[in-house]
Amino acid sequence: MEFNAQDLKRLREKTGAGMLDCKNALVEAGGDFAKAERKLKELGLAAASKKASRATNTGLVFTKVAPNQASLVELTCETDFVARNDLFLNLGKSIVETVFEEKLNAKTEAMDLMVKETVGKIKENMELRRVVTVTTGPGEVLADYVHDGRIGVVIRFRLSDPALAANPKVKETLFQCALHVAAFAPAFLSKEKAPAAWLKEQEEIFAKQVEGMEKPANVLAGIVKGKVNKLLAEACFLEQPFVKDEKRKVSKVLEDLGKEAGGKIEVVDYTYIKVGEEAS
Repeated sequence: MEFNAQDLKRLREKTGAGMLDCKNALVEAGGDFAKAERKLKELGLAAASKKASRATNTGLVFTKVAPNQASLVELTCETDFVARNDLFLNLGKSIVETVFEEKLNAKTEAMDLMVKETVGKIKENMELRRVVTVTTGPGEVLADYVHDGRIGVVIRFRLSDPALAANPKVKETLFQCALHVAAFAPAFLSKEKAPAAWLKEQEEIFAKQVEGMEKPANVLAGIVKGKVNKLLAEACFLEQPFVKDEKRKVSKVLEDLGKEAGGKIEVVDYTYIKVGEEAS
């Protein structure tokens, strides 16, 4: 199996490894992209967390948020110049309005046609990459944050008492949680939400990294377990040190806040979109 310059470029973007390392990995893997990525991870040359996956598009994230619903749209283009163009901006705003009104989680043919018509006017390629709508259930509230038009975050919280939503400290902390997600881009909500297949792959990669060490099997197993736990602490939102208080995990901050406010505050899920980032 052969590979081309585009494969090499994509492997660099996805792993963050050097050009020569990527080329050697592809050669050794016979051009198989997945095998080359796995090889780089085993050698410790690529980030094991899936948040390392990055693409190179530009564009904007458009959002519309109400107390019980939020919609996000990722619209990409080739240059920053076009991302500031009124035609591009109006297109994004129009699409997110439709997404919000119809509570969509996938683009429609009509939206694709709108994009194509704008491409014809601007003469630059565009793509409607992601469409997401989040709605609340009983006892749930939303917190949102948009950074520089390129990162959009919505978190869904469950409150044991609806009155907690009016508490100024609760409102501020929930907003800070959305800011945290924008800053640290967690791959998963919690350890329990990390896919079993992903965990197994990380364990195998770490086992490969330590297999040459002259240590007893139980010690090596402990090292692998420690590496996995460290990775989970980095990749899982609730396990990460809180953006405003690095001495406490996000889960601990919410636990303490609930006790102080007289209730319980839980994260149900979150949505994170960064322009050009590969969707998980």
